[in-house]
Amino acid sequence: MKLRLHYCLLGLLVLGASQADAQKLDVKKKLSGFDKNVGQMLKEWNVPGCGIAVVVKDKLVFAKGYGFRDVEKKLPVTAHTLFPIASNTKLFTATAVGLLVEEGKLDWDKPVKKYVPQIQFYNDELTDNITMRDMLSHRTGMSRHDRIWHGSDFTRQELFDRIKYLEPSQPLRQGYLYNNMMYAASGRIIELLSGQTWEEYVRTKFFVPLGMSRTGFSTVDMQKQPDYLTAYYEKRDTTTLAPYPFYTHQQGVGPAGSIVSDLDDMSKWLIMQMYGGKFKGQVVVPNTVIRATLQPAALAATVPDKYFEEINSMYGMARYTSSYKGHYRTQHGGSIGGVYSQVSFMPNDSVGVIVFMNGVHARPMLEAVVNTVYDRVMGLDATPWNERNLKNYRLNKAAARAARKKPGADRVLNTQPSHALADYVGLYEDPAYGVLQISQEAGKLRFTFNDKSLPLEHYHYDRFNSPNDEVFGPWSFNFGSDAQGNIQQARISLDEKEVVFTKKADARLQDPGFLKVLAGQYELNGSTMNVVFGNKELTMNTSASPPTHLDAYKNNTFRMREFSDRTVQFALDANGNPTSINVTQNGIITQYSRKK
Repeated sequence: MKLRLHYCLLGLLVLGASQADAQKLDVKKKLSGFDKNVGQMLKEWNVPGCGIAVVVKDKLVFAKGYGFRDVEKKLPVTAHTLFPIASNTKLFTATAVGLLVEEGKLDWDKPVKKYVPQIQFYNDELTDNITMRDMLSHRTGMSRHDRIWHGSDFTRQELFDRIKYLEPSQPLRQGYLYNNMMYAASGRIIELLSGQTWEEYVRTKFFVPLGMSRTGFSTVDMQKQPDYLTAYYEKRDTTTLAPYPFYTHQQGVGPAGSIVSDLDDMSKWLIMQMYGGKFKGQVVVPNTVIRATLQPAALAATVPDKYFEEINSMYGMARYTSSYKGHYRTQHGGSIGGVYSQVSFMPNDSVGVIVFMNGVHARPMLEAVVNTVYDRVMGLDATPWNERNLKNYRLNKAAARAARKKPGADRVLNTQPSHALADYVGLYEDPAYGVLQISQEAGKLRFTFNDKSLPLEHYHYDRFNSPNDEVFGPWSFNFGSDAQGNIQQARISLDEKEVVFTKKADARLQDPGFLKVLAGQYELNGSTMNVVFGNKELTMNTSASPPTHLDAYKNNTFRMREFSDRTVQFALDANGNPTSINVTQNGIITQYSRKK
């Protein structure tokens, strides 16, 4: 009942904002002296630059850049500096879904499967029940799994197909777990139901009617423009700034975070949201869609134990809502490739704020800037946001520095790998995360996963660690053997759990044409072993036993799925035709000859 009342109030707020109070706001006067404050904050945080915009009612009343968008070239941030808005893209996707709901092609609260039969989640219960509201409010029970898409070349369809491998961490609708994969999948749903690419749909429905002419979908294209933001990070244990790599693998995950824009264009999107879907008197988005995205669907915060300026944070669809010092506020942040941003507004006060900055370590500063702007513009009691956040940041930085001085706390000394390094080399695969490559260079192992590639050092036993890279961080691999004593698995802690990558079998052993050749009857002293091809795999059985599935292994050898310590090896003649099979069980080989 409380959530429903909250929702109804929001609808009224969007339509009936406090225009009189907004009319009285003199933002330039309210922000008098703020330039000096921002300059000081950039210096204290060692962040190169930022951009700030303020919208009041239907006007962009303040838009300004501070510091540098390119440190080496001393190029300043401007109101037209392009930056990746990252997860602020999500509201474009949620709003696009809303347009399909209005057309009757989707429903917020009916199972997605009803409209997109090909969608599959981890089990039938999830597939039969998950709705668009579940996907867009992060309440599916599935955690982030960001390493599936981050730095990968997976297409949108490939990401869509992989959600069936995401095992839930909690029951459906029982909590809030942020998940970019659900937005990538939502973008694919938009494509399937609209007949357009997600990019085409968003451009025609939003960019064109709003006049967002400088907004696009690619950081590669962004770098072809004259005014764009470069991100920086602090080299470890110094204040030296170094360029951070642009995030360019946007093709698959685009609907979750690929849009590139500037303050001027984003202010148009913000004005439309603040005015219940209208822009310059024209309806761009039905107000019912705006209200639907505002409706709280998941609790996104716990009860604060120290600071109470912002409370009761909820998540609707692609936006948080909360009470900030007694004022209702909706917001969302974005973070990718070292660029942070936030887009927010207070519906009942007709005031909105957009901020972006280009430091990997700048997230706490972003919060301080946004809240300070609201405090000043709204005439609220000042909170020492910068001092508070800066103190905590410096304490955390010192703690991390101290921890790095004590590496290898759990290392067991004087151990050796169980195998020669060459035995670890190969391609390992997880159905969701894709392929991991282990190679050997100059007597050392090296891993390559998506866009990351680092050398590995022996840590202990069958565990190998990478250096603690300043950009890609530390990686740890724990290798495991199969029942035959061969290195067969690589375990990595990714995202919220350990992921097991299994060494890929010989490709020929998965070729249906080759498997058909192996099928047939094999005999030993009057006993017949049937090898059958079906459903793209081989099974084996005698007349008195149930089928045993044969999984591809190596060297014309298959492993029994039901018995990991048992193998079946096919012997072939010079023409590639099978002559016999060797069944290994309990260390004993039994040979069956191919029936003539």
